[in-house]
Amino acid sequence: MKLYYFALSGHAHRAHLFLSLLGIDHELVHVDMVNGEHKSPEFLKLNSFGQVPVLEDGDLVIADSIAIMVYAAKKVGATNWLPEDAADLAQVQRWLSVAAGEIAYGPCAARLLTLFGAKFDANDVIARAHGVLKLIDDRLSNRDWIALDHPTAADIALYSYIANAPEGNVALDPYTHVLAWLKRIEALPGFVPFETSSVGLRAAS
Repeated sequence: MKLYYFALSGHAHRAHLFLSLLGIDHELVHVDMVNGEHKSPEFLKLNSFGQVPVLEDGDLVIADSIAIMVYAAKKVGATNWLPEDAADLAQVQRWLSVAAGEIAYGPCAARLLTLFGAKFDANDVIARAHGVLKLIDDRLSNRDWIALDHPTAADIALYSYIANAPEGNVALDPYTHVLAWLKRIEALPGFVPFETSSVGLRAAS
């Protein structure tokens, strides 16, 4: 497998992390997004949206981080990460939707503003980030994992942008349950860290 990847993309990191946790061998192919490689004709043949990550598995091409996670889990039969049971799968899917929704428009957007100068209202996206972090912290107040009683694709989908939320001026200090959950994910066999940047609350003093 080849994973087209940009090190500062949380979407790319979640796909890379999930493949690593599942023990799936894959080659990282760096996409130079800073210089617009993701908008080149060659890359747009892989993903017409011009986004990373993209997974190539032989002749099969899959775009979108969540789609890649679903494919990977199904391909290797990792039902512990993506359950077959209808009720359990619904719980995982609920939080995959949060990763694609509230996380994207909160912690992810706040970080895009500081890292790449995205045109968002800082107060708005930071407030959105704290809103979803409060909900997740409450959810984790009496449980170790977000969806089920063990780690699932839902935890991994949420991880990257929450872990690097301080880069978007979103403080994690108030969310003690979230901080403990981050450490549990980071202790999983096969964990790979998300590259950090000295912006936002992580800016060098």
